Order: sequence, then C-alpha cells, then structure tokens
Amino acid sequence: MSAEASGPAAAEAPSLEVAKPSGLEPGPAAYGLKPLTTNSKYVKLNVGGSLHYTTLRTLTGQDTRLKAMFSGRAEVLTDAGGWVLIDRSGRHFGTILNYLRDGSVPLPESTRELGELLGEAHYYLVQGLIEDCQLALQQKRENVSPLCLIPTVTSPREEQQLLVSTSKPVVKLLHNRSNNKYSYTSTSDDNLLKNIELFDKLALRFHGRLLFLKDVLGDEICCWSFYGQGRKIAEVCCTSIVYATEKKQTKVEFPEARIFEETLNILIYETPRGPDPALLEATGGAAGGGGASRGEDEENREHRVRRIHVRRHITHDERPHGQQIVFKD
Repeated sequence: MSAEASGPAAAEAPSLEVAKPSGLEPGPAAYGLKPLTTNSKYVKLNVGGSLHYTTLRTLTGQDTRLKAMFSGRAEVLTDAGGWVLIDRSGRHFGTILNYLRDGSVPLPESTRELGELLGEAHYYLVQGLIEDCQLALQQKRENVSPLCLIPTVTSPREEQQLLVSTSKPVVKLLHNRSNNKYSYTSTSDDNLLKNIELFDKLALRFHGRLLFLKDVLGDEICCWSFYGQGRKIAEVCCTSIVYATEKKQTKVEFPEARIFEETLNILIYETPRGPDPALLEATGGAAGGGGASRGEDEENREHRVRRIHVRRHITHDERPHGQQIVFKD
C-alpha cells in the first residue's frame, strides 16, 4: 500500500547532520546514509520531501529508471531512518507509482500539469505513461475552444436574460433581410453584408471586454444596439424607406465610423462602479450644468437612449432616369 506520510510518519525522516572532516569531502556515511539491501520487501521513499510507501515488486515490475535503481544495477542510498532519497519533485510521484501498479491512471485536466507529469515520466523512463500524456496533450491542442462565442437571440426573454446575467457591456446586431416588404436599393445587399462583417471583426477585437449578440428575429432589417449595466445606451438604425415617384424602396446604409464610435463609448461601462461623469460628458453622454440641475440630468440619463438614424442620400446611379426624387423623414 502506498500513502503520503503525515503526522507521526513524517517524523520518522530525521534531519541529516553533516560531519565534514577537515580537508575531505563528506561521503554518504557522513550523512548517515547507507546502501539499500536487496532483502527489503517494503521501501520508504522520500521524493523531494514527499514521503511514499511501496514495494520492490512495484518499483521493478516495468523497465524504468526505478527498476535500475532498485534491482541492484545502481546504488541507492538511504538515511538512518531507512528512507530512500530521490532528488526530484514529489508532486506527481504518486501518479508515477499508481501507473506502475495499475498500468493506467487518470490524467490531469490542466495542460500545465499534463506537461509536468510528462516531464516526470520522461525522467523515470515510464514509456507507457509518456505515450498517454503525449496523446492527451495532442487532443487538447486539436480541441481548442473558439476564440469567442457569439450567442444568437431566439426570443425577447432570452435576450433579457443574457443582458442581466453579464457584467460586460453588450453589442447587439439585429439583421433580418426578410423583414422588408419593398425592394432594396442596388447597394443595400452589399451594405448589409458590410454590417455583418464589421460585427464579426469587432467581436474578435473586443471579445474579452464586450459581449456580442446576434438577433435574426427582430422587427428591424439592420440595427445596432449598445447596452451598459443592463440598459440600452445607444442605437444605430441602418435602414430607411426611400420615396420615389412610382415606388418605395428600402435602403441599408453602412455607418462604419458611427458604429465604431458607439462601441468605444460603451467601454466606459466595463467597471461596476459606473461610468466616469467626465468621460460621459466628453463623449456626449452628459450635459454640463450646475449643482441643482445636475441631479436631474443624471436621473434623466438613466432612461436616455441615443438613437441614430443615418440620413440617406440617393446617389446618381440609383436615380431613375428622368424622374425626380423626393426625400421624406
């Protein structure tokens, strides 16, 4: 039976006293060490301060460095208490012993601990354990988790749960091309794709600081929403209706600079203590004022949402020949 020694058992390992004759290097006997006899059935091991009990049969059952040490091919020194000293870290030595007993062991989940165990298996020349650790490390490298996960909202209730369950600011893109009852302008499809591509790029860039949500079931065609501390801070709507003399068309814009600006603005909501008033004022989130009106401004700001509807302009190539275009807000 193998067990970590503690309490009284640990007291059996006496401190080594150095008796160094003048002018001579001390030998093993000077430290109270003596060779291990081959008649010992049970072995007490002190591996870097970690104490273990095991048998010679376990240590010599496989062709390892330990077999060489305990089969008489190499000298093994013990202290006065009979503890065999091995100058290695004892953190994973219990796993080494269990592998020698059973031929298999549960491997650590941590990649770092797997690497440490692999190093010890290399030192003790436990070939089977070396192969198991290498295979586990290879599987971990092949099964790397995605860089960022983007939830897709399936219902308003799910969206609300996601907003209240995270401490991060949130960026949500709603895109639903089938929500249109008119035809699209010639550039709308390209601009819709550009909005989706920008969302993916922002998600990769700020994945550790912001939570990104996709909504494909909402009432808008393309709309960005920005949340901080569970409430909506700003909204950028990228669609509008263009009125022509004979028909209406839906136009999708790509206000890249404005979207990027609002993404940077909600970064001030990262900390739970709330946004810095000076930073809010600098970014247009707070109005300056005296002491009496400041409290009212802060209260109104709790319910204020910046809604930006991009103003659309019909370009020359979209204008029907010979027809006059009328803009309506």
